[in-house]
Parts: sequence; structure tokens; C-alpha cells
Amino acid sequence: MPVINFTNPVTVVVGVVLFLLVLYLARETKKAWIVAGLLFIFIAVLVGHTIEFATIAKQSDEIYKAITTSSMFDFVFILLSFLSYLWIDDMEVKEGKKKSIDNSLSWFWNKV
Repeated sequence: MPVINFTNPVTVVVGVVLFLLVLYLARETKKAWIVAGLLFIFIAVLVGHTIEFATIAKQSDEIYKAITTSSMFDFVFILLSFLSYLWIDDMEVKEGKKKSIDNSLSWFWNKV
């Protein structure tokens, strides 16, 4: 079985709660590096699941399904962490009156 097994609902709930707590901390402090750290942690977990997939997934069909499900959850957490990073970074730029290179989240709100 994978080291971090997202097929267990308790593990998914713990991951979501930790994500929300880190997001709340980053929003209150307006520091984007906090969410960036979480993003890199989820990327490292995905790399770990990839290594597990390459080495032990062929042992049984149950392990194969557990690793692929965990990898899908990794991708969801990476997407949420990246969008959260863009949001907190935008808040940090506006709060610090810094010059932004681009408005990263503007493509969400632009009307086509």
C-alpha cells in the first residue's frame, strides 16, 4: 500500500483539514510562501506515489488501484494549492503596495 493512502476517507479528511488550516494561516498573515510550501509538499507526495507506482504497483491489483487513486487526489491538492498560492500572492501584492508583474487571477474574471 502507498505510504500516504488517500483511498482511506480519514486520510482525505486530514489532508483537507490541513490544507484549510494552512490556507487560513496564509490568508491571515498574507504570506504566499506558506501556501507555496504546501504546494511543494504535495508535489513531493506525488513524486513518492510515482516512485511507488513504478516499483510496487505490479504486485497486486489492489495496490495498483490505491496508488492511482492517491495520485488523483495528489493532483487535486496540487491544483487547489496552486490556485490558493495565486490568490494569496495577489492579496500580498495589494497589501504591501508592491508592483505586480501580472494579475495572475484576472483570467478567472475576464469576460470573453
